[in-house]
Amino acid sequence: MTGYAVPCLLVGFILYGLYRGVPVFDCFVEGAGENMKVILKILPSLVALMTAVGMFKASGGLDLLTEGLAPLAELLGLPKQVLPLALLRPISGSGAMVIFQDILQNFGPDGTIGRVASVLMGSTETTFYTLALYYGAIGIKKTRHTLPSALSADMTGFVCSALLVHLLLGR
Repeated sequence: MTGYAVPCLLVGFILYGLYRGVPVFDCFVEGAGENMKVILKILPSLVALMTAVGMFKASGGLDLLTEGLAPLAELLGLPKQVLPLALLRPISGSGAMVIFQDILQNFGPDGTIGRVASVLMGSTETTFYTLALYYGAIGIKKTRHTLPSALSADMTGFVCSALLVHLLLGR
């Protein structure tokens, strides 16, 4: 049943548009053209972000930062092995996914480390990517309080992911 939901919605929209006398294909082409303009507008921000992430990982900066922050992570109850995920998650969703898969392969999904990583992935956002995407699309250069607020929410998600796994699963 759920496999038919999206095709049924698409057919329904097309039929409704035809019923209302809307030139459906022309509207689709116009919308696609507008989206291409948006893509071209935000592409430089995304390329810069992805390049910076790749350079940070390849240079060993992520490993160095992880080792430096390990005592703080331990103090907050966050397993040291999850720290690279916590550091990369606000920057890159795909980079965080690679680290997440590595954590699950090395430590398993049912242990404390795997569970904390799973909750962390589900409770945090790719903050810098999201800001670059949305603010780049509408041309905002000054984010004001958005970045500090979003990063504090991410930090709360990091700490709470470990805390809730320990409280709910007793590990």
